[in-house]
Amino acid sequence: IGKEKFHKSQHWGYCNNVAMLVGEDKPGIGGEPLPGQKLKPKYSVFLEGMGSDAPAWVAFDKQVLSFDAYFEEEVPDKNQELYRIRHCKIYFYLEDDTIQVIEPQVKNSGITQGTIVRRHRIPLPPPHEDQFYTVDHFNINIEVILYARRYKIIDCDQFTKNFLRKMGVRLNPPTGRPDDPYTKGRQKILDSMKPLRPYERIDTLKQFLEHDRHVLRFFCVWDDPESLFQDPRELVLHYYLSDDTIDIKEIIPVNSGRDAVPLFLRRDKLPKYAPTGLYQPGTITGRTVLNVFGKLVGNRGHYILDNRKTGAVHQEFYRDSDLKIGAVINVWGRKIILCDCDEFTKEYYRTKYGIEDFTPVSYKAPPPPKPEKKFPPYTGFGSEEDSLCSCMGLLPKPPQKDFKKFMEKDRSGMESNILRFLAKLVTDSPLDKDRKFIISYFLSDDTISVFEHTQRNTGILGGKFLERGRIKKPGQELLKSEPSEYFKAQNLFVGARVCFHGHNFLLVDADEYTFNYMEKHANEFSVADIGVILKKLKNIAEPRSREIRQVFAATDPEHTKVIEYDPFRNLIVSITDGAFSEHEIMTLGRHYSVRDEYEKDCHFLLAVAQEQLKKNSFENFEQLSAVLMYNDREKCGVLPREVCRTICKSFKLPLADDDLQALLSMFEDDHKRVEYKKFVDGLNWRENQIPAFQTIKVPLK
Repeated sequence: IGKEKFHKSQHWGYCNNVAMLVGEDKPGIGGEPLPGQKLKPKYSVFLEGMGSDAPAWVAFDKQVLSFDAYFEEEVPDKNQELYRIRHCKIYFYLEDDTIQVIEPQVKNSGITQGTIVRRHRIPLPPPHEDQFYTVDHFNINIEVILYARRYKIIDCDQFTKNFLRKMGVRLNPPTGRPDDPYTKGRQKILDSMKPLRPYERIDTLKQFLEHDRHVLRFFCVWDDPESLFQDPRELVLHYYLSDDTIDIKEIIPVNSGRDAVPLFLRRDKLPKYAPTGLYQPGTITGRTVLNVFGKLVGNRGHYILDNRKTGAVHQEFYRDSDLKIGAVINVWGRKIILCDCDEFTKEYYRTKYGIEDFTPVSYKAPPPPKPEKKFPPYTGFGSEEDSLCSCMGLLPKPPQKDFKKFMEKDRSGMESNILRFLAKLVTDSPLDKDRKFIISYFLSDDTISVFEHTQRNTGILGGKFLERGRIKKPGQELLKSEPSEYFKAQNLFVGARVCFHGHNFLLVDADEYTFNYMEKHANEFSVADIGVILKKLKNIAEPRSREIRQVFAATDPEHTKVIEYDPFRNLIVSITDGAFSEHEIMTLGRHYSVRDEYEKDCHFLLAVAQEQLKKNSFENFEQLSAVLMYNDREKCGVLPREVCRTICKSFKLPLADDDLQALLSMFEDDHKRVEYKKFVDGLNWRENQIPAFQTIKVPLK
C-alpha cells in the first residue's frame, strides 16, 4: 500500500539518460495527464460567461474584492492588556490573484499602521505551500492564514458579495466586530474625565473659515498733542475679519529721528473706551462661576456655571461696523482718525453695508510751493550753456549735446544734411551790393557758416566770411539769466532777411538739395508745405478768380496751358500784396512746374555712376547682389524699385538719389520691376568697366 501511494504522488523522468524524480504536476507524453493524476490550477478559475473572452489581466483590470477582517495580537509583559484586536482590510486583486492587507490609521494608537502585507501572491499554509490563494479560498465568517497569522473575515462590500454570488459561492452571514478591551477601557477613562454638564460652547470656526486671510486696511493719523513738534503720526490699521482683532503699524518717515518699532499696537481685540475708565484685572472673565453653598458645608464649596451671566461685566470691542472713513477711534487713550482705506475694504463695505461714499480725509498740509530756481546772469566768459552747468551743482559738468540728433542728421553717403542758400548783403554801399555769399546751415548741430563767392576784379578777397558756429538772434540782452535764442533751420528760407553779427543778409536762392529737403520735411518747414500754401492762397485769390483767368489767358495767347515762371510770380505777388514770401512762391511754382524730360544715355549714366563708385572705393558688389537675391523670395530675378532703392541706401552707395532712381528705371521690365542682376553688373566697375572716352560728353542734366 505504501508503494502505491508513493507512485501516485511522485513520478519518475529522465534527464540526460538519468532517471530523476519529478513533481506530480508533470504531465505524460503529449501533455496528457497520467492515470490517476489530478492537475491543480495555478490561478483562479472562473465560470464560462464571467467577464469577456479577454485575458484575466484585461477582463478584471482594476477590479478588487474587499474584505473586512481582524486578527488578535498577543501583548506580552503588560498588565493593562493581554491581547489586542486589530482591524484590517484584505484586498484580493482579480487580475493576477495578488493579495494586500492594510490596517487603517487610528489616531493616537501608538502602533505603526498602514500596509501589513504588501501586494503579491501569498502561498497556502503547510502542507500545501506549493499552491497559492485563489478566489475560491475566500468567504465571509471564515479564517485565512497569511504567513502564520490568522485573520478572521467578518464582512465584505457589496461588489464582493455580488461577484462571489455569480461565482456560485454560498455566502455565510456576516459576524460582529469584537471590541479591543484596551481601547474600550481607555475610552471609558476619557469619558469619565468629561463633566456631565459641559461648559458654554463658543464656536468661532465658521467665522474663521469664511474670513481667513481677509483683512481690512485703513490709513490713519494720530495727531499727538504732546509731541515736541506736534507733527501728525501716520499709521496703518489692520482689522482681521477671521477673529475681529486689530493691529496698528506706524509709518516712520526717512530721517525722522524716531525709533523703528515692529508694531504700534500688537494684534488683539481693541476695547472701546469705558466711561468709568479701565477695568481692574479679573473683573472681566470668560465665564461666571457661582458658589452654591458658600462656606456652609465645612470649608468646601460647590461651584456651578452661571448660564444667565447675572454678575458678568460686558465689555464692547471695536467691530467692522464701527470703522469707517472719518471716524475717530480710541486706542488706549489715543485719538486716531481713519482717513482712507484700500480697494478691498471699499468693496467689503460696499457689499455688506451699502456704503458708497469713500471720500478720503485730507490730513496733510498742502506742500509749500517749490521756490523757483533763479540763475545768475551770464558773465560773458565761455559759452552760456557751460556757465549754466556750473550753477547746477557743486561739481560742474560739461553741457550735454543732442547726440541722437547728431547721428540722425550727420552726413551719410550722398545725404549731406546741409541747407545752402545764396545771399546778398542788404546795404546802400555800391561796393557791397554785388557781393555773393553762401550760407550753410548744418542740421546736425544747428551751426551756420558763411563763405563769400570769389569774384574777379572786385578788390575783395573771397573765402571764409564767418566761422562755423551757432549765431544768436539780434536784439537780445547780452548779460542775462535766460538762455539766448539762436537761429534755427526754420528761420532760413528764400526771401528771408537775417542779421549775423551786424551784417544783414537777404537770402535770394537755394540749391536743389535744400528745396527737396524742405519739401520732404514739410511738417517742419511751413514755407515748403504745399497744402498750407494752397489753403492760404485760396482764401486770398478766391474773390479775384476772374482777374486771374484773364491774366492767364493774356499770358498764354496760343492756349498751351503753360506759362513762364516770371509772369506767374508777378501775378502771385500782385494778388497776395506781399503776404507770400519768395520761398512760398517758388514752392508753388515747383509744384506745378513742367519737368523737361531729357533723353537718357544709358552708357553715359552708367559711366558716371561707375566713376563715382570708383572714386569712393566701393567694391561690395557681391554682398549687394547676395542681399538683393535674399529679398527675392520668389527667385524670379526681379524686385520692386523701392525695395532695391532701400537696399542700395543701406549699403550707402555714393550716388545721388536722382541718379539712383534713373539707374533703377533703366533696368525695369514691363511690370515696373528691376532686374537686379543686370543692375549690379552694370555698376560693377571692376568687371564691366566702361572706357573713359565714352564719358566725355555733354554734362549730365
